Amino acid sequence: MAKTIVGVFDTAAEAQAVVRDLTAAGVARDHISVMASRDTQADDADRTDAQGDSTADDALRGMGVGAALGGVGGLLVGLAVLPIPGLGPVIAAGPLAATLAGAGVGAVTGGAIGALTHVGVPEEHAHHYAEAVRRGGTLVTVHADEAMTSQVMGVMNRHHAVDVSERAAQWRAEGWKGYDANAKAYTAAEAARERGLYGATLRDVKPGQVAIPVIEEKLSVGKREVDAGAVRVTNRVVEQPVEQQVRLRDEHVKVERRAVDRPAGPGEVTAFREGTLEFKETAEEPVVAKTARVVEEVVIGKETTERTETVRDTVKHTEVKVEDVGARRPQDPASPPRSTR
Repeated sequence: MAKTIVGVFDTAAEAQAVVRDLTAAGVARDHISVMASRDTQADDADRTDAQGDSTADDALRGMGVGAALGGVGGLLVGLAVLPIPGLGPVIAAGPLAATLAGAGVGAVTGGAIGALTHVGVPEEHAHHYAEAVRRGGTLVTVHADEAMTSQVMGVMNRHHAVDVSERAAQWRAEGWKGYDANAKAYTAAEAARERGLYGATLRDVKPGQVAIPVIEEKLSVGKREVDAGAVRVTNRVVEQPVEQQVRLRDEHVKVERRAVDRPAGPGEVTAFREGTLEFKETAEEPVVAKTARVVEEVVIGKETTERTETVRDTVKHTEVKVEDVGARRPQDPASPPRSTR
């Protein structure tokens, strides 16, 4: 019974190595498919406009993909560059390329999801794989007999196949709802940033060997300031009634009439004419003036103190008590004293 085995790889070079190892292990070339977004695999600086190229080989040379996916052309059948909604131009080879280009499941009606389900991928997983390709991954599918399943999976795992379910969970945590054929295709820079979020955990040293990084956390103990309360100083104006006594003086005009009988003197005769005299009265009233004076200062500052905390606990030790019980003979004075410790 044949099965479809699917793997996603962060780099085209890993996918190329998988294809080489699978063909070397005897998997038929027409049972292996590769799919990758052209724009996410090529560097913008190296890529030229290849829309008008007539053959896949010319397109690959124009895109700067080079030895990675370009080298797959000599290993698989049906290498093609196809426009896919949501992915942009796609490099595909093998049965998957034929399916993408075929009527009924091509770029217009089925797109990437239709092509993947057509080659045996469950639709739910097809959404994950299509999104992985959109974000810069390279897809490899293998149609293999059950006897070859373990070997194919071993080759993919050896070349660091991505756990797509785990990636999809991370995408959902960031708000991803599922593959959208109407979404804007990733650029090379966006795909590079996406791949940088994960990074390879294994590094190839030489064929058959990988280097596993050993990561060690180091503890750094420091100090930090924390809130330990606050002092709030509020300045407000308070009115209070006050009183003070002051002595005031009033001046009044006093008129007194006295009866007299004497001859008018010379000066008094000259005053014997009409006239008016005025005498003013004065009075004192209180005048209030306020003067602001500083009578106290509140000085606000900080002081730093250090404290030593004493930790108190209990420790145990044993004591041995030696006592005489009953009558004993007097000790020979010549004998040394017995220690009671």
